[in-house]
Amino acid sequence: MRKTQSNYIRYIFCLLFLLTLFFGRAQETTTASVNLASYLQELEKEFDVKFSFVDNDIQPLTISQSKSEILEEILNDIQNQTQLKVQKINERYYSLFKDNTITICGNVVDNYKKVLSSGATVEVLNSDIAILTDFDGNFLLENIPKDATIRIRHLGYRTKYINAGELTGKNPCSTIPLGLNYEVLDEVILYEFLTTGLSKQADASIQINTEDLGILPGLIEPDVLQTIQALPGIKSIDETVSDINVRGGTNDQNLILWDGIKMYQSGHFFGLISAFNPYLTDKVTIIKNGTSAEYGDGISSVISMETKNELKDYFFGGAGFNLISGDIYGQVPLTKDLAFQFSARRSTTDFLNTPTYNRFFDKAFQDSEVKNGNNPSAERDILREEDFYFYDFTAKVLYDINEYQKVRLSFININNHLNYLETIEDDNTTQSTLNQTNISFGGSLESQWTRNFSSYFNAYYTRYNLDAKNVLENQVQQLFQRNEVYERAIKLNTSYIFSDQLQWLNGYQFNEVGITNSADVTLPPYFKDSKSVIHTHSLYSELNFTSLNEKLKVRGGARINYIENLNTFKKVIPEPRLNISYSLSEHIKTEIQGEFKNQTTNQKIDLEQNFLGIEKRRWILSDNDSIPITKSKQASVGLNYDKQNLYIGIEGFYKTVNGVSTITQGFQNENQFNGEIGKYDVVGAEFLINKKTAHYSTWLSYTYNVNNYTFEDITPNRFPNNLDIRHHITFAGIYTLKGLKLGVGLNYRSGKPFTEPLDGNEAINTSTFPSTINYKEPNSNRLPSYIRADASSTYNFRMGDKVKATIGASVINILNRKNILNIYYRLNEDDQVETVESASLGITPNISFRVKF
Repeated sequence: MRKTQSNYIRYIFCLLFLLTLFFGRAQETTTASVNLASYLQELEKEFDVKFSFVDNDIQPLTISQSKSEILEEILNDIQNQTQLKVQKINERYYSLFKDNTITICGNVVDNYKKVLSSGATVEVLNSDIAILTDFDGNFLLENIPKDATIRIRHLGYRTKYINAGELTGKNPCSTIPLGLNYEVLDEVILYEFLTTGLSKQADASIQINTEDLGILPGLIEPDVLQTIQALPGIKSIDETVSDINVRGGTNDQNLILWDGIKMYQSGHFFGLISAFNPYLTDKVTIIKNGTSAEYGDGISSVISMETKNELKDYFFGGAGFNLISGDIYGQVPLTKDLAFQFSARRSTTDFLNTPTYNRFFDKAFQDSEVKNGNNPSAERDILREEDFYFYDFTAKVLYDINEYQKVRLSFININNHLNYLETIEDDNTTQSTLNQTNISFGGSLESQWTRNFSSYFNAYYTRYNLDAKNVLENQVQQLFQRNEVYERAIKLNTSYIFSDQLQWLNGYQFNEVGITNSADVTLPPYFKDSKSVIHTHSLYSELNFTSLNEKLKVRGGARINYIENLNTFKKVIPEPRLNISYSLSEHIKTEIQGEFKNQTTNQKIDLEQNFLGIEKRRWILSDNDSIPITKSKQASVGLNYDKQNLYIGIEGFYKTVNGVSTITQGFQNENQFNGEIGKYDVVGAEFLINKKTAHYSTWLSYTYNVNNYTFEDITPNRFPNNLDIRHHITFAGIYTLKGLKLGVGLNYRSGKPFTEPLDGNEAINTSTFPSTINYKEPNSNRLPSYIRADASSTYNFRMGDKVKATIGASVINILNRKNILNIYYRLNEDDQVETVESASLGITPNISFRVKF
């Protein structure tokens, strides 16, 4: 028995010893790590082969030795462990080298529901490689560069960028979540409105996509503030972009935003050219009524410009010139999450005279038109010397923190400089120097917190300066003026989506506006300096509702403003807003809008005879006394028909504006400086018929306005508004054939009102010192009708694979008709009445050349 046990123990001991030897040998053959270069030398001796390789590729690598004794299997194991490629040259020689391509795979899913997203586009940037994910959201790509960037896109989702190296060597394949894109887009009622890139939205606002914008008569470049004047109800009574009149309102009653920053200067060359680069402007929204509660200020309109806001993985840009200026712009990707955007423009007016510049200059400086009242045929010879130039530049930083949060930083600088010397025949000289500057910068943070909740935070600082010097009568009298505006603001929007039918917007906005006005006269000595500051806190809330059949869309909300002038007053002003659209049928829609709005900033228009009539506008703040808060109420009803390329639209509106002062309205009679407070009301209608096809678009628009002032302290107390243009008609057409675009248009409007002096000796009141002019009833006369025909043409062509070029030519006022834009009167040194006429641009040609890459 004992012997049997001893034999069992002996057998077990031997078995354990053999197993120990076996597993020890197995572990040694599979887990031992050796330097790859040394291992290859062993293989060369063992199998009588030779390996060629780059030392730097092999020396750092270590591998686990293969337990196989077959050379091909050993080499396959080396490939799997090192990602090196082993190529057999002949029976004895092998080559090892790095392969810069890899195989990647992934599974694309919805970030929230984890639902598999079929049909997503997977692209290898800077190559022609692209595929769609299969039904289960899977994809597989071979021979992809290791350092490639993979872009994954899907309709309704945010685009995602991934390094190719993150998608290899994983089993199972990587799961790639895509975040939903929750941007709420308004339904487009009319896609092509007049020309490509112009569209009318469901809330009756007009949207301009500058990249797709087609040609318009008289324009060879997409000047934003010139383009909007092609729309019914929007015109400039003096042919400038710095004095845009929307439904009978003054220019200072327009809220002009650039990347969410309020602009106090909008034009170059005294308003003849827009100060905003159109080639980086991505979208422009124009709102005449039914404004969203998130917007304060701007009782006549909102003009919101947004620059390009999306990161691109490639550089794009362009440059060009015309007979006034040259410009360049571009966007440079710094990383996949960071890009820099820039634009710059400068005039050539200080070193190059062109026909366009001469026509612009003649319009801006028209004192040579002065005639003596007793001898209208007598004109004074005037010699002029000028040094004039303008420039603007912008910069923007685009940074995506992640796919749910985006940071944007924007900067703009606008500058006009003028030094003007005028010598009259008796050697009397008058000199004007003017510097106009607007510097603004701001930033925003856009966040998507959940599938239904998002926020938008915006902050900015803007400063406007007007510094002017006027030297009269050979240095005898000097006048210095300074107008300075600064504004700081923060704004927070939150948006919650209850469902596809109901969204809720809430927000808060704070604005601090300070304005300084100073005047210094040497003879007689006089100095005045005033500064005021207003704080405005605003809370707003708004609901957007869309019916299940999408026929009814309603946006209703309110804005409550707490306004505090640090020197004088405190006010609480509520502002209800309403916007309704309803589809009566597939092709007929009706719109109803209404709003209450207010504003505390205005432009004072005075000192008509100073600065040669060039720049007369200075920003001022309400004090709720001599300059009240301006308040407006507006309602409108519209009907639109759109079928088979034919659009017909008609809209009627009523607007009343209270708290209007005569010093902000541009009076040029005895009421100019009195400061009476009153109101104006406008009743009007806008009609448009537009026929469009793939090759042409033609339209006829008609605007009718009755615009009257009411001032209790003026006799008579009700009379036509200075901007009372009763009738305005535009007939225009554009034609497109491949790269060629042609546009021709004719504009007619009735004359604006003005006030004449009394006849004969009654025209001058000599009982005062200095003498003054006695006028007839305010705005009891009208200028002749205004008629202007314009034409333009552009041609697009390619200059190589990546460069597109455009040449253009335009002529403003083809008929060279002299349209009188304004007439005012003044007394000369001999107490004689002088008539000053402001005429329109004469025939004005322009050409341009642009490249885009």
